Amino acid sequence: MGFNLKTAALAALAAVGLATSAAAQGAFPNRPITLIVPTAAGGPTDTVARLIAESMSRDLGQSIVIENLSGAGGTTGMGRLAQRPADGYTIAIWHIAHATSPALYDNLRYDPVNDFDHIGRITDVPMSLVTKSGVAAKDVGELIAWIRKEKDNVTYGHAGIGSAAHLCSLMLMKELGVQMRGIAYRGTGPAMNDLIGGQFDFMCDQTTNTAAMINENRIKGFAVTTKFKVAKLPQLPTLDSAAMPGFEVSAWHAMWAPKGLPVDVAARLNGALKLALKDAKVVDRFTALGIQPVPEAQQNGDALRGYLAAEVKRWGEAIRAAGVKGN
Repeated sequence: MGFNLKTAALAALAAVGLATSAAAQGAFPNRPITLIVPTAAGGPTDTVARLIAESMSRDLGQSIVIENLSGAGGTTGMGRLAQRPADGYTIAIWHIAHATSPALYDNLRYDPVNDFDHIGRITDVPMSLVTKSGVAAKDVGELIAWIRKEKDNVTYGHAGIGSAAHLCSLMLMKELGVQMRGIAYRGTGPAMNDLIGGQFDFMCDQTTNTAAMINENRIKGFAVTTKFKVAKLPQLPTLDSAAMPGFEVSAWHAMWAPKGLPVDVAARLNGALKLALKDAKVVDRFTALGIQPVPEAQQNGDALRGYLAAEVKRWGEAIRAAGVKGN
């Protein structure tokens, strides 16, 4: 009997030890988190990611280390994320390009909707319709009429196949039933320089890149592509209200994790993300950049999954209609 009692006591102690160890191992997070950003450092998405990471790290009590993995329109970074363990210690922030990759890349090795866990949507980044100073149109109605008339005589610039500027132009052409002539650049900076210099006619790019140039009268601004106006560009109407009802494009950002994340870990990450989107420092910086957090009802994983699925369908139609492919 004594032996059995001793054995039982030892087993109980061992069970307590295992439970304590499991609890310690299961506390999330208990080490730094890697945040993949599928673009080079310094751009708009990297800026958004670093603001969010700084705020989330305070709530999570762990540092969040940025890993910039650019290449192939963001598919290099997102492909890497898909292969990481589903433990919450690797996440990613990416944008609208996640929805366009199936149509642009024939050999994509992951499904943007089904091969990731969706943490939450972050921002809506307005695009703006801008032209070189020499374009005669006085308002967005005249600009649209001019594009419809001139068609492929109109040249537009963008930062490469699948860039936000390229996608916005594709959607605009699809809705207008015209084909302008595209000129690809190695980034928004060189494209903007040539637009200022009058080397091409038109561009649709993020307000983070165009607002200062518009307000300094170095280029002409006509409208923004979201259904909300932009505080930094109060003179510009929305394209939806002024010329093309229903038209809406934003270079939105969101957060993902590898497929199979534990429910409690996903909830912890989403909670930290929501707190970051209420952080006064984050909100103030977003406002200065001409962007805004999405409404709280759109900040959860289920809402992001549904939104992403709709965006994959929408952009797939526009990209296939234009007959373009990624590099």
